[in-house]
Amino acid sequence: MKLSEVKAILPRLESVTFKLPNGNFVPEHFHVTEVGIIQKKFIDCGGTIRNEYKINFQLWYAQDFEHRLSASKLLKIIELSEKQLDIQDGEIEVEYQGETIGKYDLSFDGKHFVLVSKHTNCLALGYCIPNVKPKIKLSDLNKTKRCNPNTGCC
Repeated sequence: MKLSEVKAILPRLESVTFKLPNGNFVPEHFHVTEVGIIQKKFIDCGGTIRNEYKINFQLWYAQDFEHRLSASKLLKIIELSEKQLDIQDGEIEVEYQGETIGKYDLSFDGKHFVLVSKHTNCLALGYCIPNVKPKIKLSDLNKTKRCNPNTGCC
């Protein structure tokens, strides 16, 4: 979900809620402690240089159970961040503390913002991993008792 989409949704909401991937909710007394830019320049395993630009929201909560972040307050925080940090529209990544800091994509289900689990992936699949695996008989694998990395079966 892009920042512009969040900004368009917020004025229609009575309250701001975030649903976790497991269906539970971030406690309603959460804070958005950061709105920022994450820029990442890296090289993938195929040798391609890549640039990534994300808008970061960090969610946090403490023992101030009376705290409630209104939609209008979150919109003001976003607008101030855009102005002060020269934030351009981009995909949002949400950080939230579980057993460790988790990073999530963001979606909206019509009522709640939803934290969507992220997964790693190879960005150079055609380069470092063959697109088509050779057909291997399982009975042949039993004879060798091991998998040869050059066969594409591992």
